[in-house]
Amino acid sequence: MFEIRIICETPEADRITAALGATFRTGTIRRWPARTAGKERLYITADHRPDPTGATWPSPETAYAGAPDITEEFGSLASAMVQSMRPGATTDRALYLRKAALLDRIALLDQDINVSSDSAEVATDAARQLITLDLGGDGNYGGDPFWPEHPATDANPRGYVRQEYAHWAAHQ
Repeated sequence: MFEIRIICETPEADRITAALGATFRTGTIRRWPARTAGKERLYITADHRPDPTGATWPSPETAYAGAPDITEEFGSLASAMVQSMRPGATTDRALYLRKAALLDRIALLDQDINVSSDSAEVATDAARQLITLDLGGDGNYGGDPFWPEHPATDANPRGYVRQEYAHWAAHQ
């Protein structure tokens, strides 16, 4: 959920609110006069609409069904990261994907056992790193049903990691 603030010409206010209502789920629209004559301030609480195709993110259980044990993956990933830091080595997308998936799994575990930590925030940050990599990359991502530019990806970065991990794991 987010807030939108618009300053517009008074005659355009209805057209703008209708367009926003068609694009987002909107709450009550608050209208106030602007400091400039002939203009209005619009304040709208909005949220992304569900995907019209009905597509959903894979559940963690589905995405990580064949994933290695968290401890095993942690060790394997740490080793791969050390290797990637050597001079001349390159870091491939799979490393970022595995890191984001591991952090997502840790955050889910913390949630399941009621541990208060910042693991969800850390997992979300890692997911955003992967999305940024995919946005600037060569299209080497699954993108089904949500590609990195999709608004649903921005709204649920950890869902994107699960989608991409499931795709990656299925093609290993």
